[in-house]
Amino acid sequence: MSILVAMLRLGSGKAEPRMDADSAERLNACLMLLSRPTAQVSELFLRNCHDSFAAMLAQRKAAEEADRLADSASAKAGSKASPGEAAKQPDLVAPDALRQADALINVRQLKPGGADVELDDDDHDMDIDQLAATGGDTEDFSERLKRVTQLTGMSDPVYAEAFVTVHQYDIVLDVLIVNQSSETMANLTLELATVGDLKLCERPTAHTLAPGESRTVRANIKVASTETGIVFGSIVFDATGPANQERTCIVLHDIHIDIMDYISPASCSDLAFRGMWAEFEWENKVAVNTDITDVQGFLDHVVKSTNMRCLTPASALGGQSGFLAANLYARSNFGEAALVNVSIEKRPSDGKIQGYIRIRSKTQGIALSLGDKITLKQKAATK
Repeated sequence: MSILVAMLRLGSGKAEPRMDADSAERLNACLMLLSRPTAQVSELFLRNCHDSFAAMLAQRKAAEEADRLADSASAKAGSKASPGEAAKQPDLVAPDALRQADALINVRQLKPGGADVELDDDDHDMDIDQLAATGGDTEDFSERLKRVTQLTGMSDPVYAEAFVTVHQYDIVLDVLIVNQSSETMANLTLELATVGDLKLCERPTAHTLAPGESRTVRANIKVASTETGIVFGSIVFDATGPANQERTCIVLHDIHIDIMDYISPASCSDLAFRGMWAEFEWENKVAVNTDITDVQGFLDHVVKSTNMRCLTPASALGGQSGFLAANLYARSNFGEAALVNVSIEKRPSDGKIQGYIRIRSKTQGIALSLGDKITLKQKAATK
C-alpha cells in the first residue's frame, strides 16, 4: 500500500509526465480493496493477477520472437540497409548475407539495354537469396502462372504476355512478344507508361521479328511509394510486307500492381499505435458487407487478406461474443505505417455481421488502396 500511495503522490504532483485519470482511478480502487482484505481479495491479487501478468509476458515474448524471426528473414533476403543501421542491429544480419570486399555487386537498373535477358544471372542470385530466406520453399508452377498477364489477344498480329516479378524497390516485366503474322516486323518497340508512383527506368530497345519469331523484352520499373499502380502501353512496329506498309500500333492490356506485394506484418506498442492513430490524417472508412457469420472468422479473413498483424491479444478476443474490436498494423518496404481498426458486431435478428473497418495512414495512397483491397476481399468471402 505504501508503494501505491507513493505512486499516486508522484503522478499527481507537478513532475512531468503526469499520471492519467484512468491509472489514478485504478490505483485508488486497489487501495480501497487492500484496506479491507478478504479471502477473495487475496486470491484476486496474489494468484489471479499473477497468472494474468505471467500470461501477458509469455504472449509478449512470443510476439517479440516472431518479430525477430521476421526481421532476420528480411535481412537475409537482401535488405538494403545502410552500414550504420546494420551495425546497430547485428543480430538481424545473417552470416550468409555477408560478401567479400572484392565481390561483384550487381545493380539491375544499371545493366546495359542490349544485354541478353535470358543469360542474366542477377535475378538468379536474388532468387537464391530469397529461397534461403523463405526456408527453401519453392514456388510451384500454378503460383507462377498467377503472375503472368496476357497483354494482347490471340488473333492480334503480335501476341504479348508479361511475367511480373516484384522486388523490394522495383518491378521487372519480362514481356514475351511473338510475331503471329506472315510478315517481318521492323522497328518493333514496346512503349510503356505508368500511373501512380511508378517510374520507367529506361525505354526498351527496338527489335526486328521475322514471321513466327519470338523475343523477350525486359522493362525495369522503379517503385517510389506503397500504392496501387497501373502499367499500360502499346506495341508499335513497321510491317514490311505488301499488304501493310504503315506504322501499326497495338494497345496492350493494363497491368495492375498489387499493394500487398509491398506490405508486411509488423508490431508496435499500444501507446505507439494510439499516437500514430491521432497523428495520421488520411482515413478510409469501409463498411462491412460479407456473408461470414462468425466475428472471429471475419477478423481472421481480414488479417489474411491484408497481410497485417493483429495487435489485440488473443486473450482479449477469446470467448463467444457477438461483438469484436481489434487493431491491425503493418509496414511497407518504404517505412510507411498502415493502421486498421476493425469494429464489428453480429446482429441478433438475422445473424449477419455489421460494422466498419477504419484505415489510417500518413499517405493517401495506402489508405485508398488498402480500402479497395478490403472491399474486394470481403465481398469474395463466403462462409
